[in-house]
Amino acid sequence: MPVILAFKLATAPVLILCLTLLSRKYGPAVGGMLMGVPLITGPISVFTALEHGASFAQHAAVANFVGQVSTCIFCFTYALLAKRLNVAMTVLCSAGAFFTATLIWNEFEWTVASGLGLLLAAILLFMAILKPVNIDAAAKVTIRFDLTLRMLVSAAFVLLITFLTGHVGAKLSGLLAPFPVFVLILSVFTHHQMGAGAASNLVRGVITGSFSFAAFFAVVAVWLDNLGIAVTYSAAALASAMVSGVVYLILHHSTASAA
Repeated sequence: MPVILAFKLATAPVLILCLTLLSRKYGPAVGGMLMGVPLITGPISVFTALEHGASFAQHAAVANFVGQVSTCIFCFTYALLAKRLNVAMTVLCSAGAFFTATLIWNEFEWTVASGLGLLLAAILLFMAILKPVNIDAAAKVTIRFDLTLRMLVSAAFVLLITFLTGHVGAKLSGLLAPFPVFVLILSVFTHHQMGAGAASNLVRGVITGSFSFAAFFAVVAVWLDNLGIAVTYSAAALASAMVSGVVYLILHHSTASAA
């Protein structure tokens, strides 16, 4: 646990900084897609396998599938409510939806097939319902020390989530692990600075990016016991990157065709 906590505290602010800059350069939708990649949960899975063994990490990977469904529900709720409620109420309702879903999932036993199937079904359903928003005319509000504030908030959330997961059971810890800390921080700042439409595009991007999350943990859940840590996680990272590239090209082509 100390190693994982140190990793989170060291990387979370840096990743928030990078994701913020990329979102500003390429738009909220692309930034959201990058947040769907297991930037934190992936390396944590590696540490888990090293500390607790392949079997434990495989079970955690199955829980991560279902935990990511809760993240998609958070994003879906945020996108639906962003134009209707203020930032604070949108966050509270979205976080409530995440934790409600997590408590429901905790009542069931999950397999690779059922967990992965639920995640893919959720991604496809939410993508079909949520449509991209035109934000060309979005007004931007600047905040002093914006980047520093984002980085500090990310570190504080890491400490909070680590404390919570240290006081619940193993399965519930696995389900809480994908809590969308980065999504929460960037969606709040994006919502405040660029408006509800930009925030909606960002969280929709997270849902889309969850395909790469699914690819990563599918490899881990199926092959970790047989292939070993080094080969499995290398293959998982490659699968995640390839799926991200394919999804990006498909969406980019669809956008270009629509234009």
